[in-house]
Amino acid sequence: MTGSALLVNDAMSRINIDRRLDQLFREEGGRVRAALISRLRDFELAEDVLQEAFLSAIEHWPSEGLPNNPAGWLLVTAQRKAIDRLRRAQVLMQKQAEMQLLVTLNENAVSLSEEEVFPDDRLKLIFTCCHPALNQDAQVALTLQTLGGLSTTEIAHAFLVSETTMAQRLVRAKRKIRNAGIPYSVPAAHQLSERLSGVLLVLYLIFNAGYISSQGESLLRNELCAEAIRLCRALALLLQQVVPPAEQAEALGLLALMLIHDARKEARIGPEGELIILEEQDRSLWDQQQTQEGMAILDQAMLAHKPGPYQLQAAISALHSQAASAEETDWLQISLLYGALIKHQSSPVIWLNWVVAVAMASTPARGLELLAEMENVNMQNYYLFHAARADLLRRNQQYQAARESYQRALALTQNTVEQAFLKRRLAELSTKQIHSTHQ
Repeated sequence: MTGSALLVNDAMSRINIDRRLDQLFREEGGRVRAALISRLRDFELAEDVLQEAFLSAIEHWPSEGLPNNPAGWLLVTAQRKAIDRLRRAQVLMQKQAEMQLLVTLNENAVSLSEEEVFPDDRLKLIFTCCHPALNQDAQVALTLQTLGGLSTTEIAHAFLVSETTMAQRLVRAKRKIRNAGIPYSVPAAHQLSERLSGVLLVLYLIFNAGYISSQGESLLRNELCAEAIRLCRALALLLQQVVPPAEQAEALGLLALMLIHDARKEARIGPEGELIILEEQDRSLWDQQQTQEGMAILDQAMLAHKPGPYQLQAAISALHSQAASAEETDWLQISLLYGALIKHQSSPVIWLNWVVAVAMASTPARGLELLAEMENVNMQNYYLFHAARADLLRRNQQYQAARESYQRALALTQNTVEQAFLKRRLAELSTKQIHSTHQ
């Protein structure tokens, strides 16, 4: 083989290793990180030695080849690096806690081989990240970093803050866990239901942050949706080991909801990046396999006969997906499901969705009557309220009033894709007004 051929092969080998490392970081990074945090009880130390282990992999794998158990190799390598760090700290500081941890790690290092399958500690880590002692923003950010593997830069972008600000938030959250002695464990059975609801809410918020970006030039952040689905799938699988089916139902419902919604992503954005609303989407672009998986998971959740808000939302989404066209949508059943959802979550946003469903099942005029009753609620600064009102006015052929509501919605949204959609609606209304004037 010529020298140039060898160089090409080496380059290709490194490219393949880099791709494998990136894939491993996304797929197994959370699991390895969780195992390290379980042993080290220190988020920052776990992050540092895991990064060092990945650097070692980049250095050794191209020449030595991929190990049979890459995740196990990374865990053992990171743990050895932690031992080296703690030995140095022991010499410098002689901290009793660090000395005890060093003894424990040395014992584990003897018993753990690189080929051994290590226990999955992600469930413990999810509950640690979502502990009630942390505020919700910190819970979401910490979950994205420790289990989702997102960088501080990516998380800062999702929260629309500077990287420095997000780095400080993450450091404070990790130190609060350490200093407050927040347990790294799955809550006791009598606490699980209460804590699980917080975990599910965090995953729901992560998915929503990706599915409907509140600002910027992109409607979708697919990487956030993908991470939320992956984490929710892992949670659902792990819950099967520790709780009865009834306690798993809402986690399955949330997973089903995410999958069914995410299956439509290719149809939500047009060739020019424009927003395409549900009724105008090309349904052939929906991922039918993913939709069917979501529906099957929803069916599994409903076997527990313990309906909750995530299962109800998934059922609503499933009805949309089952309709061959927008005109065939079962709006009556959807309005009934929203009515049931209100009993669980009586928020103005859910009321708004219920009103739209009622209007679609009956008449736009009926929907406008119900919206008028909602105007006393704090909805004046919620752009979707004005967008929904504008759409019902448009359907009711009240074009001037619809135009005013669209303009109000346009003034309130910060997402340029949604702004473009509202401007398109305004242009369409101008055409309709011209036609009505000439008739």
